[in-house]
Amino acid sequence: MNKTAVITGAGSGVGRALALKLAAQAWRVAIVGRRAEALAETAGVHASHITPHVCDVGDPTAVAEMGRRVLAELGAVEVLVNAAGINAPRRALEVLSLEDYQRMIATNLNGAYYCVQAFLPQMRARRSGTIINLVSDAGKQASPKAGPAYVMSKFGLAGLNQSINAEERAHGIRACAIFPGDIDTPLLNQRPHPPDAAARARMMQAEDVADCALFCINLPPHVIVEEMLVRPR
Repeated sequence: MNKTAVITGAGSGVGRALALKLAAQAWRVAIVGRRAEALAETAGVHASHITPHVCDVGDPTAVAEMGRRVLAELGAVEVLVNAAGINAPRRALEVLSLEDYQRMIATNLNGAYYCVQAFLPQMRARRSGTIINLVSDAGKQASPKAGPAYVMSKFGLAGLNQSINAEERAHGIRACAIFPGDIDTPLLNQRPHPPDAAARARMMQAEDVADCALFCINLPPHVIVEEMLVRPR
């Protein structure tokens, strides 16, 4: 396997945890996010294997440029992980602003699509590639704690995952949608009422979900885990 990967949202949470796990297995990893300091902190753990790329995935022009830089750097990308995701404290239908709605759709859904389109052509040409889409159990069933914009973006991301498998499996490409329940990550701080330490202790950790992605990545190329639903016990 060509051990090269691109991971969005890698400044924190599952994206960061997975980047560190892949780098520890000698993968060359390009990490993508909006916050230069957070990316630099992640990259600093395995500086010889991780390179940071500051990019707002909701900006199609910026993603296209990032894609060109990454491919020039790595030569090819075997794995793409769409882990970038945001929410907003005022997320219920009654209070959701148009700006927050558009921002969530742009990052959580459009951003994943832009990144797929940036790296899919070279996967198709090589007839090899794995795409991991970090969805949410809110992409299976709407929940008041998630809010409609987040739910809509995640249902759409699940549809993108299905479409990749429907159209690209004949080209040697596979996509896995991971639907995690509650994870103790900084995204929880955006909830209207962030959970306390006791509640967070009962949740999954970012490393738990990163291990799920790692399992899907390391499967033989002829095997696809199309969907994985994982929740705290």
